[in-house]
Amino acid sequence: MKHAELVCINDYLRQYRKISSIYRVDDSVLRIIFEAGEPLFVDLGRGDSYMFFKEDFKQAKRYTAPFDVLLAKRFSNAKIESMDVEEGNRIWRIGVLASSSYKAMRTTLQLEFTGRNTNAIILDENEVVLEAMRHIDSSVSFRSVKVNEILEKLPPKELKEKPFDLNVTLEEYLKGSYEKRLHVKIEEIKKQKIAQVEKKITKLIQAIDALENEAELMLKSDEAQKEATLVLAHLHTNVIKGYQESVTLHDFEGNAVTIVLPQAQTPQMAANLLFKKSKKLRQKALSVHRQKENLEEKRLFLERMVGVINAAHDPEEIQILVPKQRKSKQKGDESNLYETFLLEGYRILLGKNEKGNIALLQEAKKNDIWLHVKDMPSSHVIICTEKQNVPELVLIFAAKLCVEFSLTQKGGYLVDYTKRKNVKPFDGANVAYEEYQTLKIYKE
Repeated sequence: MKHAELVCINDYLRQYRKISSIYRVDDSVLRIIFEAGEPLFVDLGRGDSYMFFKEDFKQAKRYTAPFDVLLAKRFSNAKIESMDVEEGNRIWRIGVLASSSYKAMRTTLQLEFTGRNTNAIILDENEVVLEAMRHIDSSVSFRSVKVNEILEKLPPKELKEKPFDLNVTLEEYLKGSYEKRLHVKIEEIKKQKIAQVEKKITKLIQAIDALENEAELMLKSDEAQKEATLVLAHLHTNVIKGYQESVTLHDFEGNAVTIVLPQAQTPQMAANLLFKKSKKLRQKALSVHRQKENLEEKRLFLERMVGVINAAHDPEEIQILVPKQRKSKQKGDESNLYETFLLEGYRILLGKNEKGNIALLQEAKKNDIWLHVKDMPSSHVIICTEKQNVPELVLIFAAKLCVEFSLTQKGGYLVDYTKRKNVKPFDGANVAYEEYQTLKIYKE
């Protein structure tokens, strides 16, 4: 970010006297509301830090690290006492007086747009670090950023920058800042996330190909059963002896059949072992069928995920679909039954198959929100409300997931939603429901 940009934005924001709220919406992005103004987003990503306006920024989780707790405590509903950009540095400082405390607390938020070591640092009146978005050790940078230590000032330097010409209003410029980066950023993240998903699809295809042939196993099972039956039918002939390796018998059509006998003390025991072999082969064939079905369902879900990523309009939505890292694995087989997404701190659960839909109906609490495409087969979706009112943004996103992962044709679809207590399951994942509302979702 250019120094001249910071000065221009700082001058514009000096019209405000109060910070209403401030919190982190992504690992390196802050959302600041000055009085009743439009939310200002500050992206402190390394290498390309900037500020922007965006109406529908999708926040996956709520941050509760010590930095975030102190940020809210010291800067929400706080009176702005100073707002300055340092000379010779891309550093923006906002000094506030906390109004919610019985004791006046003056605090400074120092936002550093310094390339590799961008940071947000909370300082007390004596320039002591109270908290920071990134704690920096002296082994990484010539200036450390550590809690309870005085922050060393950066020496001013000559900044070699291209001239900054603002030929639109600042509001238009800040909206354009996001749009300017959007195409490159979204294509880059789509490519990255799709590669991750396709890698999983490749592994699933390899696992499917490695499975034994179900039809061949069933054929071998039938052959073993037929051989066992023939051995039983010839017990009275005394043709078969104990521990005999093989025997040629005539089947019920009069054809000569050579049977390799299992090692057994008596012909009866040999027949029993052949029946046991037949049963095991049949069970294995059924097991292969279930494994293949399970792997195919996973593959289909991931292929639909690729389509949903391609249809996404912003990087935040893609990060919600394919997070950087899952917090923890779901218990048991739940991860095979449904997928979990996080938006605005709400958990959104999507059934991957019929078993997943049934599991969601069984596990959802009565005040959770249930969603389903109207009058059509679809995945069931649950929003875990924790007895809170669900924002419209979350409802629309959940309805979109319901459509995107259930249907392939483009067009407009109706999605019904209601509280789980209004849904009556029957015959597996079939349901009857009442007191519902409807959203219209367009699949592109």
